[in-house]
Amino acid sequence: MPEQLSLWFLILALFLPRICLTAAYFLDNLTIYNLSGWVAPTLGVLIPRALVLILIFQDRGMSPWLLVHAIGMAVVYAASNSN
Repeated sequence: MPEQLSLWFLILALFLPRICLTAAYFLDNLTIYNLSGWVAPTLGVLIPRALVLILIFQDRGMSPWLLVHAIGMAVVYAASNSN
């Protein structure tokens, strides 16, 4: 299966995941994934980085992009918890 997530999505999602998910939704780049019901919108609003990780895993499996995004998610959440 060819990779469907484009390079712009992978790079932009590192820095602005909510904007990236919104743009991909309106450009119909996310229609191939089986994200039905309330799960995807809820994750997109509350924890967008988790939704990006799910999308990358569904598209590319255990890839370097998944590792980069997981590290980025850990850094952002660790920095937000420190006062």
